[in-house]
Amino acid sequence: MFSDYPPSSFYFKVVFTLTGNFVDTSFQDVSGISGELNVEEVEEGGENRFVYRLPKRVKHANLVLKRGIAGMSSPLVLWCKSVIEGDLSLSVETMPVTVYLMNEYQVPIRGWIFGNAYPVKWEVGEFNSTKNEVALETIELSYSTLNRIV
Repeated sequence: MFSDYPPSSFYFKVVFTLTGNFVDTSFQDVSGISGELNVEEVEEGGENRFVYRLPKRVKHANLVLKRGIAGMSSPLVLWCKSVIEGDLSLSVETMPVTVYLMNEYQVPIRGWIFGNAYPVKWEVGEFNSTKNEVALETIELSYSTLNRIV
């Protein structure tokens, strides 16, 4: 018997539905899994003790993925290149992206699916001759829906 509480954050898996489960989907860091409910403040005439705060819509941060710079044949690099370096004459191809938090037995203990994801930023980290570090790229994805699945 094993316990999933509290879960460790270092063992995770990212799955891009349309690119399959290629080795280049290994990431060093995943962040931006969040949702925030926006509210509208409404003041009622004659009521000075409080303001009504009514729910409006959910706002999501970008999903941020960091990894070592991948080769040009990487399906993710090709997808980012087509969206970001394209001239938008073709429609932007979206895909579901799933992030799983895994336990020590390689079993997902938490999961989130990001619907209609597409790259909105692709950044290469700094090069510094005084440091001995891996060259990193950061991919930011926008998405329309976020659902917890596990």
